[in-house]
Amino acid sequence: MAVEIGKKAPDFKLYDTERKERSLNEFAGKKVVLAFYPGAFTGVCTKELCSFRDSISKFNNVNAQVIGISVDPPFSNKAFADQNKLTFPILSDFNRTAVKAYDAYHENFIGLNGYTAAKRAVFVVDKAGVVRYKWVSDNPGVEPNYDEVYKAVEAIK
Repeated sequence: MAVEIGKKAPDFKLYDTERKERSLNEFAGKKVVLAFYPGAFTGVCTKELCSFRDSISKFNNVNAQVIGISVDPPFSNKAFADQNKLTFPILSDFNRTAVKAYDAYHENFIGLNGYTAAKRAVFVVDKAGVVRYKWVSDNPGVEPNYDEVYKAVEAIK
């Protein structure tokens, strides 16, 4: 079932790059930008997460937490975060629970039978845990509209 604007965002428990379990509920009281991406070290994913990194002060100024989520293991995510100097949590959904809860996944990704990857997707969640913005792309080569994401965050009071 797809996550809808105006509905409660599904909570998750995923591991960060230090193998510490993190949840969406941990960020209650903050605006949250969930940025799902298909794969660490790929061109478009690197560009996307670096774009969020480069505008992180804008998000911080409006009390918003950016979180990256992929199905990559914590070890790969750590190397990816370190190489790109990412300053926000990068979470591993290696069990595919979050991507399925948010209906943001590709099955048999790029022709690899049985391989499920995250779709490129962005969800903005308000301080009460309600989804206020949703963008999901079936095309992994398309980046989100970063200005639109920021405006959605900024609009939350």
